[in-house]
Amino acid sequence: MKKAGIRAGKIRKRVLQIFLTAYAVVSAVIFLFPTVMTIANSFMTEKEINANYGAMISNFDDKEQKKTYISEKLNLKIIPDKVTFDQYKTVLFKSSDYLMKFWNSVLLVAPIVFFQIFVALLAAYSFARYRGKFKEILFFVYVILMLMPYQVTLVPNYLVADWFGILNTRWSIILPGIFAPFSVFLLAKIMRRIPSSYIEAAKLDGAGEIQIFTQICLPLSRSAIFSVSLLLFIDYWNMVEQPLIMLSDSDYHPLSVFLSKINTGDVGLAFAVAVIYMIPTLLMFFYGEDYLVEGITYSGGIKG
Repeated sequence: MKKAGIRAGKIRKRVLQIFLTAYAVVSAVIFLFPTVMTIANSFMTEKEINANYGAMISNFDDKEQKKTYISEKLNLKIIPDKVTFDQYKTVLFKSSDYLMKFWNSVLLVAPIVFFQIFVALLAAYSFARYRGKFKEILFFVYVILMLMPYQVTLVPNYLVADWFGILNTRWSIILPGIFAPFSVFLLAKIMRRIPSSYIEAAKLDGAGEIQIFTQICLPLSRSAIFSVSLLLFIDYWNMVEQPLIMLSDSDYHPLSVFLSKINTGDVGLAFAVAVIYMIPTLLMFFYGEDYLVEGITYSGGIKG
């Protein structure tokens, strides 16, 4: 009876493992399917794209200002009948608009991520090292601001940008991004988990605040810093509302806004631009996957 019970337990465990593996595989396929479709369709000819997705492309009537949709079945294909690089040639060599919008995204996102991490590290170290009633209240305010969606603070940000005279400039996007509370909250929580014995030992060796910050807190928070940087990059790389509200001149719009405005006659180009748009995020993820997992799992390399 005991052996039968052990055997039944092993069978149940094996069945559960098979079920969880199948569930993980199906979930991965579902989540990856849009990305795979986008990459595959970017190598299709315009004729094949129109043949496959003509049913979902709406006809726009300029006089009546309305869209009508054709009720036909879509032909979703992963493997193109004929591989072509015409879309990429147009995007990279024949049209400057796409590359200009791409670099607009870089010029907006790179300063935000770099300087927000810089400001957040200093603020987080202050919150972690020095406790007090006033700082706890201030940290609580940070948490409240972090929980607010961007749409809530959109009007105040617009009014402040107008008051400073930076509307329709990149500074109207960069400055609010630099002082966003998201990274301060996460890094402060992580630095508070650094054992006080490390800091006390450094003090006994004669280390000052700068040495403690640069030689203890930063190395132990390295994985968390990269994790937060990656999350910030993805968030601001995909921003749409901020540029639409703050930047009235379309020449300053990033590629994320430009993608949403590509008309239905350029579906093939939209696929190619979307692939190019995904490359920076994918490169960052593949390069720092270990740091990302370590930062989330161990909260900066230190178990709580």
